[in-house]
Amino acid sequence: MLAKDMIRNFPRNKFVFLFQRIPYATVSLNLPTQLTAVSLLQCMFKILLSHPSRSKLECKYHPHAVLIEDSHAGDMVCSMCGLVVADRVIDVGSEWRTFSNDANAKDMCRVGASENLLLSGGDLSTMISGPSFSDSRQVDEQGKPLYRSRRNLSSADRVLTSAFREISQMAEHLNLPKSISDHANLLFKQVHETKNLRGRSNDAVSTACLYMACRQEGVPRTFKEVCAVSRVSKKEIGKVFKKILKILETNVQSVTVEDFMSRFCGNLNLNIAVQRVANVVARRALNLNLVAGRSPVSVAAAAIYMAAYALGYQKEKREIGEVAGCAEATITCTYRAMHARASELFPEDVRLTIRPLPL
Repeated sequence: MLAKDMIRNFPRNKFVFLFQRIPYATVSLNLPTQLTAVSLLQCMFKILLSHPSRSKLECKYHPHAVLIEDSHAGDMVCSMCGLVVADRVIDVGSEWRTFSNDANAKDMCRVGASENLLLSGGDLSTMISGPSFSDSRQVDEQGKPLYRSRRNLSSADRVLTSAFREISQMAEHLNLPKSISDHANLLFKQVHETKNLRGRSNDAVSTACLYMACRQEGVPRTFKEVCAVSRVSKKEIGKVFKKILKILETNVQSVTVEDFMSRFCGNLNLNIAVQRVANVVARRALNLNLVAGRSPVSVAAAAIYMAAYALGYQKEKREIGEVAGCAEATITCTYRAMHARASELFPEDVRLTIRPLPL
């Protein structure tokens, strides 16, 4: 009865404070962890006596109202009238803020790496150390302790993890954003789940998925560019790419000259004026059917050569070919097909009579 009377007469807001402080008091006051009802009540009063200033916090208009702690402003506010009873209250809780944005880099605030939603949850691992660091069998050549990684990966997740790593490396070499590699990872997972490309190497499938992701995201790369960062031939990438289109029952937009023009001009350090003229030249050449059967890359390279020369920027065909990924002879053939009607290709504000194009 004594305990019930004490609880009945005790203010409610002080009970809230006491229950918040019990986990800290059991350690600081050396109290047992397994508490009965009576010992718990005794613990609460010990906390009250050890914090006399905090126990006196109450609203002068509503003494029995519960006080709400605003952790953002550091205020103790009355729940009835909103009166700020105390300010600048120190928050003793843990701070769990992190700014890693689930990046792949190491984050010391996390216990493990961020979870990959494309896997079946088997990307979680446990590092197991040896029984003793003094054992010579547990030390490598540099004297560092050896660890074993206990992973619960299925065969499908092992294939996906290896392919994702390969796609990430290729995207990094091509200076592609992370959104492109994530899209390629999703395409590879969809293709892998269909099990229709078992005879093809995973390198070819991952490279074709990256090429397809670039096309669908509006930042296309040529087969030569993708092949340069892969271990697969251009012919194999093209075959796998066509099969993926049939398996996923999807299409990609056709590659146009404008898709490459800004990137090529940027890599050649040409300004926006040259890029504008080159776009007009290439578009009119296509409308006049002067470059039928030519690839958009060769047409873009020839148009850049013509526009740069007409505007006073001397760029060699070899230099343009290295950036565009096509041979110098290919640029020459495309350029000659466009040269005969050059006066019809350029905008009206470009005067070719002052600087005629070379043959």
